[in-house]
Amino acid sequence: MNPAALKVELKSLRAGGTVVVDTDAFTERNLLKAGYAKNPLDGPELAPYRLLPLDIAKLTHAAVEPFGLTARESTRCRNMWALGLMLWMYGREKEASVQWLEKKFGKEPNLAKANVAALNAGHAFGETAEMPSHVVGYTVPKAQVPAGTYRTVTGAEALSWGLVAGMQAAGIPRMVFGSYPITPASPLLHILAKLKAYGVVTFQAEDEIAAICSAIGAAYAGSLGVTSSSGPGVALKGEALGLAISAELPLVLVNSQRAGPSTGMPTKTEQSDLYQSVYGRNADSPLAVIASSTPHDCFEVAIEAVRLATKYMTPVILLTDGYLANAAEPWSLPDLSKLPSFPVKFRTEAAGFPPVRARSANAGARLGHPRYAGAGASGGRHREELRQRAHLLRPGQPPENDGRPRRQDQRHRERHSAAGGGSGRRQRPAGDRGLGLDLRAHSRSRSPAPL
Repeated sequence: MNPAALKVELKSLRAGGTVVVDTDAFTERNLLKAGYAKNPLDGPELAPYRLLPLDIAKLTHAAVEPFGLTARESTRCRNMWALGLMLWMYGREKEASVQWLEKKFGKEPNLAKANVAALNAGHAFGETAEMPSHVVGYTVPKAQVPAGTYRTVTGAEALSWGLVAGMQAAGIPRMVFGSYPITPASPLLHILAKLKAYGVVTFQAEDEIAAICSAIGAAYAGSLGVTSSSGPGVALKGEALGLAISAELPLVLVNSQRAGPSTGMPTKTEQSDLYQSVYGRNADSPLAVIASSTPHDCFEVAIEAVRLATKYMTPVILLTDGYLANAAEPWSLPDLSKLPSFPVKFRTEAAGFPPVRARSANAGARLGHPRYAGAGASGGRHREELRQRAHLLRPGQPPENDGRPRRQDQRHRERHSAAGGGSGRRQRPAGDRGLGLDLRAHSRSRSPAPL
């Protein structure tokens, strides 16, 4: 519209595009301030474009004259005059703009009426003036969308709600979200922190490893464990992710991708973490990897991630990116009665419960660690194993008949004899537990109750 805007924005316009200028603004002073040695309207610089020169300031002053505005206030209304012309050229409705102006200047009704008048005048100019034949607009047709109730949703919002919907579909009472702030994944933490009423517990950890380990602990205890990060943080989570794979725990890891390598660029978006997600762990560590395509698709993909994690007892990496997390689009609110349902069943008995056979016979039949049974269950093999290990770490106690050598017992007896002791057993001070680890405390039955 003015020389400064023309100087800055012209490079962004394709050849053949339309340039609308306010001829009143192309004064010698404004041209010099913008860096023009001569008026570009008179030279060949604008030849590749369709030029529409209008005295917008004069037309605006005429439109708002009845409202008694000052010259400066009248000049400020010219953007609304130009907006009205653009709405006509591109076939857009003006009612939404009128409502916005009335709300914007609600405390100054005279200014509101003046701006609306300028908007209408620009629109009427397009309808009545004989525009040059080479100046044509473009009409955007009305979108063909199914009937329903729509709202604007960002990818981060849809993802948060999808995780909660997946938790409810699985019949899990609580979701524990452990995360360390990192761009562009932080909005997920901010949104989930507001959903405590729906069984969501959020934990802002001191680092990426602590974040995923908190989610692993929650999954071990029977809750839905979820963590999130971007590429650099996912690299730090790799070892703990392997633990979740080997322990066969349902875990969802959301990767909001950004540019790399290494720390990369936090505000530049890329979709370049696919190989990291599929192969980025030591040894054979397979897991499920899924990705969202649009902001509203994040809702359904999040539900699917929870379904895969609880059915196959495996971590799932959900790929999104900075654009999807922050972009917004209309979203048709789903019918809650038609959302998928895949309730899990907690197994609490230890006897006769091999994980593989249980999973193949009834996929998704368990949640929580496969070797830990409910309170009072008998016959758990882990009790005997831990009891035997406890004898290895506590010298001087008779071993069970398992045939394993007691090298630690022998070393303690030799050390004690060399120091001049009488018997082979070392006398421990009160409160001392040998090597500092008493595994008997861990051999008690633990019920996989939520945190």
